[in-house]
This record gives sequence, structure tokens and C-alpha cells, in this order.
Amino acid sequence: MDEVERKALSFLEKWLHKTVKDYVVHMNGDQNGRLHETIVGGIEKPLVEMVLKQVNGNKTQAANILGINRNTLRRKIQDHKIKWEKEA
Repeated sequence: MDEVERKALSFLEKWLHKTVKDYVVHMNGDQNGRLHETIVGGIEKPLVEMVLKQVNGNKTQAANILGINRNTLRRKIQDHKIKWEKEA
């Protein structure tokens, strides 16, 4: 893991500990919580959009950066209704 990855991971861990703690305490073991879905869904769409923008819509490059299969990326684009227009 390089320095950039370590910094990103550290930031995410601090943010999760600070932000999610109240939610977990409030749920108190309730089985109807949607914490995983909420966090992943809230991060996944802007992450995919940002990476697509950086690679000018190249799905193969975006999938490689994200570490996922190109078909998985295509499904995520459809699931999140991400619209992409290639920049001129």
C-alpha cells in the first residue's frame, strides 16, 4: 500500500468512527438497519462518476482503477443511473 492509499484509508476510518458511531448506537442491534447499504450506496455512485470523469469515460480504465470487472462496472453504472457524456 502506498502513501496515498494509506492516507485515504486513514481518512475513511476516522470518518466512519466519527460519523457511524451514533447510527450504530441508535440501532441497538435492530435487524432492520441499512448501514452497509447506506454507506456503500452513498460512496459508490460518486466514486464511479469521479473515476469515469478522470479517464474520460473509458470503462476499461475505470474498471481497472476501481479493481472491478468491466461488466461489474457496467452494472453499477446502470444501477446508479450514471449518465456519462464524453468530454470533447
